[in-house]
Amino acid sequence: MVDSGRTPRRGRPPVSDEQRGRQRLDISRHAVRLFAEQGVAATSGEQIARAAGVSERTLWRCFPTKESCVEPLLTKMLDAFRTVLHAWPPGAGLIEHLRTAYQPVLDSSSGEDVEAVLTVVRMTHDEPALRAAYLVLRERAEETFTEVLAERMGMPPATFEVRVQAAAMNAVLKVAADEFARETAGRGITPEVLNDHREQLAHALGLVTRRLSGTDVG
Repeated sequence: MVDSGRTPRRGRPPVSDEQRGRQRLDISRHAVRLFAEQGVAATSGEQIARAAGVSERTLWRCFPTKESCVEPLLTKMLDAFRTVLHAWPPGAGLIEHLRTAYQPVLDSSSGEDVEAVLTVVRMTHDEPALRAAYLVLRERAEETFTEVLAERMGMPPATFEVRVQAAAMNAVLKVAADEFARETAGRGITPEVLNDHREQLAHALGLVTRRLSGTDVG
């Protein structure tokens, strides 16, 4: 018998990136529910871990702080705009593209996730730690806006005008998300409210992009 020299793996198999992503999202859902029910200060990492059915060690391996548990859900909202921006057809106006293709939350077939995301957005106004996490994610998302606008405008991403447009686009998205969260509080997401949100966002972005550049991306 030939000895391969390999030592059999013991213990649990390694967790894939996909599995880890699903686990982080599940923890995020439970964290947001607890934050909404009893407040951030009154919610402990132990409570979040118990609700999600994981150990505290697993929780802290996934998130550096309890407040950062909201990141996976908030990322779904930011990814929704990244996705529609990357899908912007050549030769088409951005504003019309947004009117037909934009959804406020990625994979919005899950109504519970949409409401959870909007709950976090509402809480960021009263919870500084959640707001800090939210703003950091928004700053990271701006890199995507810069890349896409630079390509469409035929300028390097580091160009001042491109960076200003990307920053303005990010600011419009933030204000629109705040307004959408406020409008849906206590009444849910109706087709009318969703359409108003999409139109409001498209109109505001149209004004900003036209005023900041001779290149009309609308």
